Amino acid sequence: MEESMKLKKATYHLWTFTISKLISTFGVSVFSFGISFYILSVTGSATSFAIVLICSILPRVLVAPFAGYAADKYPKKMIVIVAQICSVLAVGGLLVVSLTFGLSLIAIYITQIILSITSLFSGVTFSSSIANLVDDARIQKAMSFNQMSMSIASIGGPAVGGLLFGLVSMKMFLIIHMVSYIIAVILESTMDFNLYSKKAAEFIEEKKETMLENMKAGITYLKQHRVLSVIVWVALVINFFFGAFTVGYSYILVEELKVQSAHFGITEGSMSIGMLLASIYLAARKDIKFPLIVSKRGIIIMGLLMATATLPLLVTLSYMGIVSFYFVLMFSFGVAMIFVNTPIGVMMQKQIAEEYRGRVFGLLETMAMSLMPLAMVLFGFLFDIVPAQYVLLASSSIMLAAVIYMLRPSVMKQAHPDLKVEMVPEPIKAVSTQ
Repeated sequence: MEESMKLKKATYHLWTFTISKLISTFGVSVFSFGISFYILSVTGSATSFAIVLICSILPRVLVAPFAGYAADKYPKKMIVIVAQICSVLAVGGLLVVSLTFGLSLIAIYITQIILSITSLFSGVTFSSSIANLVDDARIQKAMSFNQMSMSIASIGGPAVGGLLFGLVSMKMFLIIHMVSYIIAVILESTMDFNLYSKKAAEFIEEKKETMLENMKAGITYLKQHRVLSVIVWVALVINFFFGAFTVGYSYILVEELKVQSAHFGITEGSMSIGMLLASIYLAARKDIKFPLIVSKRGIIIMGLLMATATLPLLVTLSYMGIVSFYFVLMFSFGVAMIFVNTPIGVMMQKQIAEEYRGRVFGLLETMAMSLMPLAMVLFGFLFDIVPAQYVLLASSSIMLAAVIYMLRPSVMKQAHPDLKVEMVPEPIKAVSTQ
């Protein structure tokens, strides 16, 4: 294919990928909110609601390595389309059950597990395909559009879910969800997942490996690349201590400061607004030259914001002052998060060999998701026995110390060899006194 035609196809991919991702992500957000609201309104049980969350997280932890293996082993387009079709069938099955027997918790749990697995396979495969779908010059734009889709879904999903739940029946709610998945399948079927594939350009002799050996090869590949290993460990540290912020933020506003639920929702929504605006900015600007440096600065800002979240516990503010303070803080947190995730994502897309990309992203998903429940339980326990400000201040200090050590100058120079030239000033010539 001529280069001009490939660029046109890549432009088509950029927009099709964004629209498809927005539809599917928005659909999942609407479905999760609607089903959660339905369970709480029907049963009034926090335990039933918690089980839905477990059905969303646990399958992703267990299945992510297999999703990464599949993304590297089998045609990516087939995996994405099959995953979306399975999502349609799962929601369709729940609709049939509701029409025949009425909605039951067991049917909802099973559907949630299936949707969690299918979205995982689709997400990991898409993540490992971005460098195949668009040219190198627009990978940052594609990653930014991906973040924009997630931000819009997180802002509008609950609002649309609540609106639909109040206006239409649960059966119509499920039908709308099925239609969104069908549209996503149609769009994805028109995409060429091998447009910029390097494997298509050269012959690669594949070894006969078992699935376990193939997965181990992904771990070995990660270990052999120091910078990628460091990035994975940094991601784990951030995910773990973000659990402290997630639990602590809700605890401080609701329990300590008695912020009203409507105002609490507004402050949480400001983070998604910050993410959206930062994504738009990164999509419009040229590629970041030293992505790991930008990400490091973003992590440091996140750590400082985590510590700053304790300020209303230490000084007296008016009620509207508290709400305004947390609105600005969460907006800033959303902006910082994009400046952490997008540059690292672009760097991983460009540096990870295509034949290992799925397994690395799958491994990252497993490790990050597995720490979330542990972090929630641990920090939930700590907030019950230790003053909230001490937990957050200690967590932010440990996170900052760990990240500053892991992303020390030697790692930065290895990640960006040109950095040494640009950062080291020219030697000052000695001035003769004679």
